[in-house]
Amino acid sequence: MENWTEYTRFFTALFVILDPFAAVPIFLVLTKSYTARERGRIANISSITVLLVLVLAALTGETLLLGMGTSLASFRVGGGIVLLLMALSMLRAQPDGVRSTPAEAAAAEDKHGIAIVPLAIPLLAGPGSISTVIIQMHRSSYEYHAVLVVLCIVLVCIILWLVLRMAHTIGKMLGQIGLNIISRLFGLILAAIAVEIMANGLKQLFPILAG
Repeated sequence: MENWTEYTRFFTALFVILDPFAAVPIFLVLTKSYTARERGRIANISSITVLLVLVLAALTGETLLLGMGTSLASFRVGGGIVLLLMALSMLRAQPDGVRSTPAEAAAAEDKHGIAIVPLAIPLLAGPGSISTVIIQMHRSSYEYHAVLVVLCIVLVCIILWLVLRMAHTIGKMLGQIGLNIISRLFGLILAAIAVEIMANGLKQLFPILAG
């Protein structure tokens, strides 16, 4: 039987990387002139889009890596660096340039398709979360590993949906200071995860490091 802590750790890592609480202020700003029903629809579309993108990445990640001629070890090191950059931004409670650029944020001001861009892509389903699910798919040969990975993705997206649906209430309860505290806490956890992913990748690239 596969070690279940592997999946609880993946669930935690993916939740921290998506960081739905960090999306709350942006969600509220982009939907400030929307009705409650319209905000609910945006939350639905964003959550479903994130789910589809991450599941697709998990199922086709190996094919993409082979097509690009990239080894999983190299992808782990590169993905770890991306996660570490995200973690450092979260620790400083600053906008994350890895998730979305200023140009993408500005493009969202017309509010056309904000549920998909920039909320779902790249704010939530960005390089960090995509690389994480691809790496996780290759961590085990267990018979039901792929099913459990997809199940973790589904559970995280359900929580994401709930947070976005309650964004207005959460924003009022926590305020900017509360959201910054959560961001810094998640950033610390993400930094540790990033270092572990990079370490495993480096051991694969340079077996001498494994002793």
